[in-house]
Amino acid sequence: MAKRRTPDSFKKFSDVFEKEIEFEPLRQTVKNYDVVFEFEKIFPELSSIAKAVKVEKQILYLKVENSVWKSELNFQKARLIEKINNHFRAKALKGIKFL
Repeated sequence: MAKRRTPDSFKKFSDVFEKEIEFEPLRQTVKNYDVVFEFEKIFPELSSIAKAVKVEKQILYLKVENSVWKSELNFQKARLIEKINNHFRAKALKGIKFL
């Protein structure tokens, strides 16, 4: 006879997703997408100037309107990284590259 499952024998998906080592690559991918999607929420003042394109290996790629803004944002790179990392309460980014 098959073992009967009780509601207590099941785990929540969120618990499995957060704790199991096999899900680490997927957790990292989700974190990367979160940075891209949340960029405009974190920096609403930059929405007309820069657009987050992708995150690879903790590097955020920003498409910038023109070279003047690219230069200005390059000077503020450390502040941008710090604000994003504080928003996510984790070291989400190490650097930013401008396209």
